[in-house]
Amino acid sequence: MKGNLTKALHTSISTYNIDESIEWYKKHLGFELIEGPFYSPPLRTKLAYIELNGYQIELFEYNEPKKIPEERLLPFIDLQTVGTKYVCFAIDSLADIRNRFMEEDVEIVQEAVMGDDQVMYIHDCNGVLIELVQKQNIV
Repeated sequence: MKGNLTKALHTSISTYNIDESIEWYKKHLGFELIEGPFYSPPLRTKLAYIELNGYQIELFEYNEPKKIPEERLLPFIDLQTVGTKYVCFAIDSLADIRNRFMEEDVEIVQEAVMGDDQVMYIHDCNGVLIELVQKQNIV
């Protein structure tokens, strides 16, 4: 049968500064730049693609980006608003990544325990929310 989804390609994140964002994702999360940055005339934006373990993020920067609304910065308030919320990554040790992030001045927004899972929310350099989950059955 034709007309079916075959796989997820990427998640897109709007940035204030694409070069700064590329470096942030490389330094703090281990992504590698695979394409760009380049200018896309039809979209009137700079684009770049970064990748980690086969998962891609498309970063883009408009000439005049709009600021993230304050309520979008708080995970459990923003979750009430309909729409895409965050990117989530599995981690092997919440304690170790917390210590590293504290040394690197990464903004840790909130931590929680959900069932057996340990969860941490952080902001990237643009204020975009990222969820990190240490699951007992996934490493």
